[in-house]
Amino acid sequence: MKLFDLRAIGSHAATIWIGQLAVMAFAVTDTLVAGQYDPQALATLSIATALYVSISIGLQGYVQGLLPIWGRLYGQGATRALGDSVRQALYALAICSTLGVLLLWLSPALLQLTEVPAHLHQPVSHYLAIQAITLPMSMLVRAFNTFSQSIGQPRWVARLQAGALLCKIPLTIWLSFGGWGMPELGLAGCAWATCITHIGLLLVICWLLRRHPLYQPYRLLQRPPRPDWATQRQFLALGLPSSIAIWVEVTSFTALSLLMAPMGETASAAQQIASTTAALLYMWPLSLAIAGSARVSYWQGRQQAASAHRAQRSTLLLTLASASLFALLLALLRQPMASLYVQDAAVQQLAASLLLIVAAYHLADAFQVCGLFLLRCYHVVRLPTLIYSVMLWGLGLGGGYWLAWHGPPAWRGPHALWIMVALAMTLVAGLFLWLLQRVSRPVAGQPDH
Repeated sequence: MKLFDLRAIGSHAATIWIGQLAVMAFAVTDTLVAGQYDPQALATLSIATALYVSISIGLQGYVQGLLPIWGRLYGQGATRALGDSVRQALYALAICSTLGVLLLWLSPALLQLTEVPAHLHQPVSHYLAIQAITLPMSMLVRAFNTFSQSIGQPRWVARLQAGALLCKIPLTIWLSFGGWGMPELGLAGCAWATCITHIGLLLVICWLLRRHPLYQPYRLLQRPPRPDWATQRQFLALGLPSSIAIWVEVTSFTALSLLMAPMGETASAAQQIASTTAALLYMWPLSLAIAGSARVSYWQGRQQAASAHRAQRSTLLLTLASASLFALLLALLRQPMASLYVQDAAVQQLAASLLLIVAAYHLADAFQVCGLFLLRCYHVVRLPTLIYSVMLWGLGLGGGYWLAWHGPPAWRGPHALWIMVALAMTLVAGLFLWLLQRVSRPVAGQPDH
């Protein structure tokens, strides 16, 4: 088999990955600073992050779901239509941002629905109130990133994300611990540092869109045209199921933090380490999924179905090789990684045991995200959402909750939740790959036009 586009996909994915690592380093920075500041701050961050991600990720998934549309327009060489399509997406961004801000403002009510300890309600709500200011800016940054990835130009995205990290790290330390005239803000300092960094990001993006020759032909800073309902329906048909699918996937992951909260601060702190590590590992297969789907969509736009299929196979092969390597390294290095985050011996021990399960979880997670993104290229978005809902919410969270709280005594606790979610994710990955084979098989043998 000729590994068509292997170098292009790998190079594209590596560039995206650098930027994704920088974004993930935002969360790692907050985790490290919170862990050094106060063990309670780490537990607070675990719960607050779970709520914020549960709200924001689905909204951002709507925008990310538009990548195949923009990738096909780019493959067709429709520069003006692509620019108009991106500006049409601003209406969807405005609606998504408003919804997200309202939900974050309602976070105190959301906390009442869970069994989060009462003394954590106020710091969690304060953190989320600051994040509500950041959310609309992060949505605009996501739109710019998705557009850049759709035209096969992720370099500026990676540069901006890396530059933002260089600002985020010192700002977080300064605002959290205080000094040089700044009062000690604690965990709130992490949130304010993220907000300030996004302001800087948007200013640089506006400059790029106006001045850089790569972006000037698309006229993205012109006044948006009136809403085109045919375009908005196209966005809705692809973006909404994609948004729900990602939301179900991520909430099945972030809900672990909420379900572990009643188990005590040691469990919450260990869960923060496990979830941060899993999310960090997720960045590489996500980068491969974005790069692979952009390349497949490009060839589809050029009406070269066989080339698209070969690019798809190359993406899956890269996923297999890299996910196996990362899972093995995590299994071998789980104890040193746990000790890197926190000095408390009990948290270290629990986190190290959870990381062994995370290693197995990562293998399935890598294949399911690549399967999901590649299925979008064929506009298959509704069935994956149903599969996510049944497997991750039903078997993963439902089965994990029962096992952790009501199962045999030897199985109760944080490990049961992770084991069931990992099992559910394995089944999801298998179903996605089977479905991808079925929908792509009819075009595999078609000649390129």
